[in-house]
Amino acid sequence: MKEIYLDNNATTKVDEAVFEEMRPYFCDLYGNPSSMHYFGGQVQRKVDEARNRVAALLGALPEEIIFTACGTESDNAAIRSALEVFPERRHIITTRVEHPAVLTLCRNLSKRGYRVTELGVDGEGRLDLNELRSAIDEDTVVVSVMWANNETGVIFPVEEISRIVKEKGKGALFHTDAVQAVGKIPINMATSSIDMLSISGHKLHAPKGTGVLYLRKGVPFRPFMVGGHQEHSRRAGTENTAGIIALGKACELAGHWMEDENTRVKALRDRLEAALLELIPRARINGGEAERLPNTLSIAFEFVEGEAILMLMSEKGICASSGSACTSGSLEPSHVLRAMGVPFTCAHGSIRFSLSRYTTDEEIDTIIRELPPIIRRLREMSPFGREFLNA
Repeated sequence: MKEIYLDNNATTKVDEAVFEEMRPYFCDLYGNPSSMHYFGGQVQRKVDEARNRVAALLGALPEEIIFTACGTESDNAAIRSALEVFPERRHIITTRVEHPAVLTLCRNLSKRGYRVTELGVDGEGRLDLNELRSAIDEDTVVVSVMWANNETGVIFPVEEISRIVKEKGKGALFHTDAVQAVGKIPINMATSSIDMLSISGHKLHAPKGTGVLYLRKGVPFRPFMVGGHQEHSRRAGTENTAGIIALGKACELAGHWMEDENTRVKALRDRLEAALLELIPRARINGGEAERLPNTLSIAFEFVEGEAILMLMSEKGICASSGSACTSGSLEPSHVLRAMGVPFTCAHGSIRFSLSRYTTDEEIDTIIRELPPIIRRLREMSPFGREFLNA
């Protein structure tokens, strides 16, 4: 049974071209890029090429790219740096729907005396920018708002948010976790006022263990990891050269596939969404009225448990998620759906499908064929579901 993988917001397949690009740097070209000899120098040239490729995708300068181990590290580095740059300030602003990489850090900081404001969202997952304006004060040190939500795909107006921070923040910095957005929607940092931006390689067909922190030229920075002089003394530690080279290639390919992501992949998502709403009664789209990523569909089915849906779909070879991979070990509805006020009977039955450039029409056809009977079977097993079916 060949799997149908629609959990790409959790992680992606490494593109074969990416794998081939990194392969020589394990056993053949294994020199340390910081070494002075030619063997290390040729590796350094490939690292420089990777930096240029990442910068090109973002519309950034190569010197604004810092390689890290993952998106979580990049998020932590950005926020912790801001706190060290402005130690006299004690106010952090974020949202209730952030990835745990940001939200857990901010809540931990609140236990250490920082004042943390978590902005709410409406029923479609959208922010109220007036709430943001009211929250910013002279004590605000950093505002961190994700570019796109990993569960619902809802896109936030981060460029406008950044302008508000610049207008009202009196020097406060703005950071965005763009882990889900990069490679799916166009980004141009050359025309942006965003100070810091986080990327995770394994969300755009590069290996796990690779990431980037974009740091706008001129923005003050204090390194999260100190030691050696790597990354111009902004991130110590011997470079993961194979991973960095792979990430550079993945960013180059992401630029090539951007149009496909926003046309063919989006059309597949929309077809799946329309078919499930037509075939399955009492289903709703989480964030369906908001602007969303082209690959993401969060759909809720009343009177069933998401975990049971996933289990029965898995028996058919269909891989999806009940939310973020970082929180799916919990049986509670996700913090994102709770913040949106999704009814309890829907939140428990929410499934996230996240497509990629590898998703095919045939795979979408299979899900449309297999999922409705699964939902009906589970509702027949539930007292509330039976009552609904018999109504």
